[in-house]
Amino acid sequence: MSAEPMPTTTPAAAVVAAGDGDFTKAKLTLALSHICAVADLDPSGAELLRLTNNAVFRLARHPVVVRIVASRALRHRVEKVVRVASWLAEHDVPAVRLLSGVEQPVRVAGHVATLWETVPHGGARPDGRDLARLLRRVHALPVPPFPLPAWHPLDDVRRRVDEAEGLDEADRRFLLRRCDEVEGRIRELDFALPPKLIHGDAHLGNLIPSPAGPVLCDFDSSCIGPPEWDLTPLAIGVVRFGEPAGRYRQLVSTYGLDVTQWDGFGVLREVRELKLITSVLPIMVSHPEVRPELMRRLDDFRRGDTSARWSRYT
Repeated sequence: MSAEPMPTTTPAAAVVAAGDGDFTKAKLTLALSHICAVADLDPSGAELLRLTNNAVFRLARHPVVVRIVASRALRHRVEKVVRVASWLAEHDVPAVRLLSGVEQPVRVAGHVATLWETVPHGGARPDGRDLARLLRRVHALPVPPFPLPAWHPLDDVRRRVDEAEGLDEADRRFLLRRCDEVEGRIRELDFALPPKLIHGDAHLGNLIPSPAGPVLCDFDSSCIGPPEWDLTPLAIGVVRFGEPAGRYRQLVSTYGLDVTQWDGFGVLREVRELKLITSVLPIMVSHPEVRPELMRRLDDFRRGDTSARWSRYT
């Protein structure tokens, strides 16, 4: 439920610190125990499913997923996540549901978290058609009555850079300078579609299969913005991660728009790649195993190598 899923599954009781940063697995596991105490839940046997911008734990003794923000600079998004999830539920959009009976978000022991109902196992693996159908439903919703931020996709990139653990000063300056350059190009874009409520990080990793069909998750980046942005992540997944091109063709045929044929796509690609590069900056010391891939991505981006394949953070 982040810019890029991190496919790790680790027994929470067995995790140990891999570094000295603020978000080691040991510290996050301790935070999980405090959060569960507030919600009267048992964290015993929980599994760490994912760790980039958030630590996502699945409880073993309750049908509950706990999502702990693993970035101090991005905690401002969590109130919005709760509002958007409630709005989607109100309009019966297939999406993960907040755990009822608990005031959310939960703030305890210096951490911020949200608690979610576990999605039942079953159903086919989501594909591009599923993503397109869900995006069309989200984009068709009325503008919510509560305040939502406008689309400023590089704000979170800058926050991650400012919070980065162990980032070289030259790399920091490069990333911030590139953000300024790309932001200038964003202001010159002429979007074909009117602004809507958008998911903001719409890739197949943010669809969860269920017996009733796929459901959306991860509303950290939701905002009022151009629907074209929601069509971009899957296109980038094909060129950077080698995802099957057929999945993107499914998205195009079902949604009805090929964003790669739009003259502003190159700018959106740069924005997406900046997000993919910087997603683990706040945990780079806490989890040093991400550093080699992060630096390889940064080097490719700096050199303008648009064909290099990237690996998922592991």
